[in-house]
Amino acid sequence: MPRQRNRAAVKLPKGVHRVVSRGREYFYFQPGRGTDHAGPRIALPNDPHSPEFWNAIRQAQGLAGAVPVDTFGAVLDGYLEFIKTSGTITAGTIDQYERALRIARKAWGSLPAKGLRPVHVQAVMDGLAETPGKANNFLSAMRALSTWARVRDHVEHSLTEGVKPYAKDSGHKPWTPAQIEAALSKLTGVIRRGVVLYMWTGMRGSDAVRLGWTDIDEGGFSYRAQKTGREVYCPIVPELEAEMSTWAKRPGPFLLQEGGRADGQRYTRKLFSKHFAEARDKIPELAGVTLHGLRCTAVIRLRRAGLSTAQIGDIVGMSLPMIERYCRFADRKTSGKAALLTLKRTSEEQNCKTSQNRKT
Repeated sequence: MPRQRNRAAVKLPKGVHRVVSRGREYFYFQPGRGTDHAGPRIALPNDPHSPEFWNAIRQAQGLAGAVPVDTFGAVLDGYLEFIKTSGTITAGTIDQYERALRIARKAWGSLPAKGLRPVHVQAVMDGLAETPGKANNFLSAMRALSTWARVRDHVEHSLTEGVKPYAKDSGHKPWTPAQIEAALSKLTGVIRRGVVLYMWTGMRGSDAVRLGWTDIDEGGFSYRAQKTGREVYCPIVPELEAEMSTWAKRPGPFLLQEGGRADGQRYTRKLFSKHFAEARDKIPELAGVTLHGLRCTAVIRLRRAGLSTAQIGDIVGMSLPMIERYCRFADRKTSGKAALLTLKRTSEEQNCKTSQNRKT
């Protein structure tokens, strides 16, 4: 039977040590352990996922003095440590939450956590009104923190109840045929290859930068989506197969950096997006397009090919509501064209009487 991973085995700061004795875990702080200059041994709380544990470390280090464990900053420390060690949240999401929650730490770090209310969150949202995207990211992070803190009795009420996000704009727009043509004809190298991969698979950037020859299984890509953990099977369409026939078969992902000291190194989603943006800005026809817009483009293409929402979800690893959202404009446009054809057909049938028909 495989040994279960111990939940408490987290990455500990320098000077913090874990000891297992008689089946129980103990933690203590002792800088320089095992040397002639070892400091005093200070016992720590036994739950490294609690705010008390990390405040005790700060006190032992002498960095912050006696920090009350009920401050919002202490609760925030506990939450961030939880999401970093839970193994259920991707690095990209953790990074997004950390950046968003810096706003919260600056606003309420030294205040009692149990004194916070939705009105305080709303006040921050109002202050971010000119940057609705940033505001919505902040609210999303606060909702997750509030849920975690509430069930652990770090706060007495939901911190976000009744707080509404700002209305989204049209979001990432699908690429037009002209934009796709310009990209294929003017982009070169790995950037063009990435656009082709995004366009014909509809996968997320975090998956596209990991995809390689070894992910091919019976005419399609078989992989586990990094963001959701969902198993995805994406068929390789003939257009993509033709492009891939010109790609060198080698170990590793399809998208590797080109030139300079990083030549041959793997891409991260963020770095590939940066390099794409640099290449895009040199092509006037591509002004305003985004890589994520190609995900929308792929979804619309699959819908127009007659696939159901569930089938599209299996191919691109996307939730059904999000697929419906991406297809809303395309579906309305298709329905409108069909209605126009019906109206024209009806009009032609009403006006097709000949003189012989009238006599009859």
